[in-house]
Amino acid sequence: MFQESRYARWAGGLTLAVCVGMLAGIAADPARAADGVQIRESGTTLQVEVGGRAFTEYWYRDVPRPYFYPVLGPGGLPMTRNWPMKEAPDEARDHPHHKSLWFTHGAVNGVDFWADGAGKGRIVHREFTTIKSGDAAGVIGTRNDWVGPDGKLVCTEDRTMTIRADGADRIIDFEIVMHASQGDLTFGDTKEGSMAIRLAETMRLKGAVGKGNIVNSEGVRDGQTWGKRAAWCYYYGPVQGKTVGVAVFDHPRNPRHPTWWHVRDYGLFAVNPFGIHDFEKKPAGAGDLKVPAGQSVTFRYRFLFTLGDEKQARVAERYREYAGASAAR
Repeated sequence: MFQESRYARWAGGLTLAVCVGMLAGIAADPARAADGVQIRESGTTLQVEVGGRAFTEYWYRDVPRPYFYPVLGPGGLPMTRNWPMKEAPDEARDHPHHKSLWFTHGAVNGVDFWADGAGKGRIVHREFTTIKSGDAAGVIGTRNDWVGPDGKLVCTEDRTMTIRADGADRIIDFEIVMHASQGDLTFGDTKEGSMAIRLAETMRLKGAVGKGNIVNSEGVRDGQTWGKRAAWCYYYGPVQGKTVGVAVFDHPRNPRHPTWWHVRDYGLFAVNPFGIHDFEKKPAGAGDLKVPAGQSVTFRYRFLFTLGDEKQARVAERYREYAGASAAR
């Protein structure tokens, strides 16, 4: 009920207290209110506004793993499925571990962090290292513990999420540093992972209300994109009468770039650099990625929430800009 009431407030009208607060913010700093990113602590989540409009919330308390929900794209259009956080009409109730937008993996030192429930691992928020609003961008930095079902620490993680606007579009950049802090660390060869989003029902490729499309950087389309390697992938479809899409960019310096894509016709859209056995029918374990004790591995991804098909959104061009800026750093 707490999540539902907050979502309804954002999507359908603001309370008097919030309006007063927003007006005070505009008076204090009109440029930031119009163009900046505001991140506010609520006690249970971080609320993120871009240009004075709700964008997303970061959920980190008492959850199997941290996630962003809802994610409101251009014009405030909802880009992710509501369930299981909120009941909504015409939504599939499958895969309860697909919570909006998240990062995890299905085999880390043999522990399943992808699914929920008994016998599964949990990603536990330890602390925020950064909560920073700004005119150009907002930043959330976190430190997380990956804990097995026996309560033992498997590894630790530092995560930085940078949020910005590009006109009406919204962007989240992820930098995820996985530390082999408890000994050797192995990301196992399984398709169940890793950097993922579950899209709005009308955007999905198939289903009762799904009218979406998928395309990747190699020109492969729709159901053929599953398990293929590509530098980027774009999943788009209608939401409330407009065509919107999510592009995910694989950073050029990521391990095994260009990555494989665990992208499904029912709306799951995930980057997975580990599941080579499933994707390419190679021997089991071919996709294992091992990090020696005391060392770390870094993954970087960009999520772009935009309008139109891949040509209207200029996805290829914007990936080249992203890759070029990354190479220059």
